[in-house]
Amino acid sequence: MGAIIRPSSDLRNHYNEISKQCRENRNPVIITVNGRGDTAVLGLQEYYQMQAELELLRTLADAEDDVRNGRVAPMKNTFDDIRKSLLARENG
Repeated sequence: MGAIIRPSSDLRNHYNEISKQCRENRNPVIITVNGRGDTAVLGLQEYYQMQAELELLRTLADAEDDVRNGRVAPMKNTFDDIRKSLLARENG
């Protein structure tokens, strides 16, 4: 099921119903003003999921850019650096 479209007056008059739709259907509700899309409402879990996915995509894009531009190191060196960092935290 795709996004549900509701008029802005429903935010005032039927908020609980809109909130329930977002949580149960896990789809956004598009709020219209004068018949035009204005705002998207989504459940908090969906928002957090979308934020996590965006962060992952940004990290992957950064990694691809590093590879494309030769900013790479042998895996052993990377793991050695991580171990040193973790040990420093434990001892520090």
